[in-house]
Amino acid sequence: MRFALSEEQQELASTVRTLLARRSDPAAVRAAMTSDQGYDAALWQTLCEQIGVAALLVPEEYDGAGATLVEAHVVLEELGRALTPGPALASLVATAALLGADEDARKRLLPRIATGEIATVAWGEAVLHGDQAEILLVAADDRLYEVDATAVTRTWTPAMDLTTRLATVNLDDAAMTQIGDAAAVAHAHAVGTIGVTALQVGLAERALEMTVSYTKERVQFGRPLASFQALKHRMAQMLVDVETSRSISWAAAYAVATGAPDADDLTAAASSYCSEALQRIGAETVQLHGGIAITWEHDAQLVFKRAHALGQLFGQPHERRATLL
Repeated sequence: MRFALSEEQQELASTVRTLLARRSDPAAVRAAMTSDQGYDAALWQTLCEQIGVAALLVPEEYDGAGATLVEAHVVLEELGRALTPGPALASLVATAALLGADEDARKRLLPRIATGEIATVAWGEAVLHGDQAEILLVAADDRLYEVDATAVTRTWTPAMDLTTRLATVNLDDAAMTQIGDAAAVAHAHAVGTIGVTALQVGLAERALEMTVSYTKERVQFGRPLASFQALKHRMAQMLVDVETSRSISWAAAYAVATGAPDADDLTAAASSYCSEALQRIGAETVQLHGGIAITWEHDAQLVFKRAHALGQLFGQPHERRATLL
């Protein structure tokens, strides 16, 4: 069987990439990540209103697009490639959690997410967009709870990777209403894990393209860096890591989307491989760019920081491998 994106999925990827090329170039990314919000709210609304990014996993009966995790993966891959900061992953995970919630919660909350309201799930101390979420869910004791976002203390947590917005949410004495069980929590965690691998695949591809382009232009000892055999070998290994990451990430997304019996194992394997592959690619990107890579003006340092930040979300590589054993 040949596994590839359909014509519609390719068109979705192309549409998102074209928009991000115009609205999320390196200058726009820096402006967004250093703003008070940490992302471009106008771009997020455009993604929601014109492409329906927030509505992808929301069923049609709740005013959504009724798409699958594979389509969401396509979008996240493009967002990762552009280093675009924003609440797409957080809202995707919240949507996945609500798909296993009770009917009342689905009716009330899913249409709001589909319009672009920020939603998130609190798993621990660091919560994706926890200080900005209008819909706040909590995963605790193998249950899913709804919390009034306006009734809890939420504090932005500065991080090395400025493209990832984290916050501390104080749930002490918070009134929590159970809306889902362990199955809802597990599904949300799986979707979040796959979402991270999608961001990692897109970023890995971007890093490889940057590195190959730079080594073709940079001349050393009278020759382009890309002409040196040792560097060719290193970039070839980067390509292997990118394509292997894409293959296993797509396979895991398809398995989760279709409820395949090996979905849990594929998700763990994809998370472990993609995290470590991107960390290797990030390190090589810095090494092969030389001194310019550690300057604020160059994207290489952003790649390196995000590579390590993404590897901490939804389980580190060694933790994911442990679940396979």
